[in-house]
Amino acid sequence: MPTVAFHTLGCKVNHYETEAIWQLFKEVGYERTEFESIADVYVINTCTVTNTGDKKSRQVIRRAIRKNPDGVICVTGCYAQTSPAEIMAIPGVDIVVGTQNRMKMLDYIEQFKLERQPINGVGNIMKARVYEELDVPAFTDRTRASLKIQEGCNNFCTFCIIPWARGLMRSRDPKEVVTQAGQLVNAGYKEIVLTGIHTGGYGEDMKDYNLAMLLRDLDEQVHGLKRIRISSIEASQITNEVIEVLHSSNKVVRHLHIPLQSGSNTVLKRMRRKYTMEFFAERLNRLKEALPGLAITSDVIVGFPGETEEEFMETYNFIKEHKFSELHVFPYSKRTGTPAARMEDQVDDEVKNNRVHRLIELSNQLAKQYASQFENEILEVIPEEKLKEDTDSGLYVGYTDNYLKVVFPADEEMIGKIVKVKITKAGYPYNEGQFIRVIENDTILQDEKVRLSS
Repeated sequence: MPTVAFHTLGCKVNHYETEAIWQLFKEVGYERTEFESIADVYVINTCTVTNTGDKKSRQVIRRAIRKNPDGVICVTGCYAQTSPAEIMAIPGVDIVVGTQNRMKMLDYIEQFKLERQPINGVGNIMKARVYEELDVPAFTDRTRASLKIQEGCNNFCTFCIIPWARGLMRSRDPKEVVTQAGQLVNAGYKEIVLTGIHTGGYGEDMKDYNLAMLLRDLDEQVHGLKRIRISSIEASQITNEVIEVLHSSNKVVRHLHIPLQSGSNTVLKRMRRKYTMEFFAERLNRLKEALPGLAITSDVIVGFPGETEEEFMETYNFIKEHKFSELHVFPYSKRTGTPAARMEDQVDDEVKNNRVHRLIELSNQLAKQYASQFENEILEVIPEEKLKEDTDSGLYVGYTDNYLKVVFPADEEMIGKIVKVKITKAGYPYNEGQFIRVIENDTILQDEKVRLSS
């Protein structure tokens, strides 16, 4: 049996696509092996979101070449798409495929074995207009399944290279999305995370169909699905119709990740973001009315070129006022090839780091504050794995629908199921909980009833 090993850099979409590429190999009889072992084929799925992403990708490619100089080295993903020549120039790279035409990878491997000539299979992504179907019926991780619903982005923010790596907006056929959601539920998943490069933009390239309609269709047509989570949605994509679906659905969770990037209108303009702070605030207020207890997480870039202390404080105060429940804070890093990298007034590293720390401190404070509302409440948790720090304790970690991380006593059997847990002590990074009962197909299991009454 030929063997294949994978290494994925970067975002959730890349992880999803690696699983999809593995399905293609599996179908023709490959066996999957660890990246650190000797394999016949190595697939490196690269990232290019920062210059460091490129550098890490090159290091991993070289590691595979050293591991087995006779193996076939395939490089795919965003860095492969934007810089195929740079990758082809690394001695030992055999095949480069970008972010489209992954189906052809196996044919390229056969062709390479015959001809022993490196193959560059990267095309012009800006011409791609059709979503590339890549199916993932099950994941190596057994609790939360990702379901990719769209590809590409039309935004061209000044700090971002992604449209050049992924092309323009292409939505997946809604029938395919519903079918695959059904497959995932049949494989035992209770929660599906809808993901993409610009997830909330789903349907913008379609006539008479949009994200709100997709959420409704998943809600109504996929039986046995308990939770639908949207991996990320832009403020401008939170339409009244989307708010209405969030309000009425009992499957779409009380958690949205809405990238802010900056809380200052002047910085947003330089970033070429598509909203003002006034608009963002109005959407947040509407959402919180529709969904009490809603968790809002966000991404923030600190130290964008020209960011003054006043502009940073506008961001800080906006986040504090609107009580985000957790932030991912990034110091701005120059991405070669983007307009922001050529801007004057680059912010000093020391200033950036100081601001990053201040925001992370605020985020920790807000996260604790958000969690404290749920102390002594009973919430539904899907246990994911044993608590890593303490293997003997019988403590497991899982997430509530509103994305609180909870640690509580459980057992292996409960992984991936929905469990009622009482939050006994709110905190951050995790809350402590007490197991109440397992919910199986909306009924309480018999042995749990016995355990509860005794």
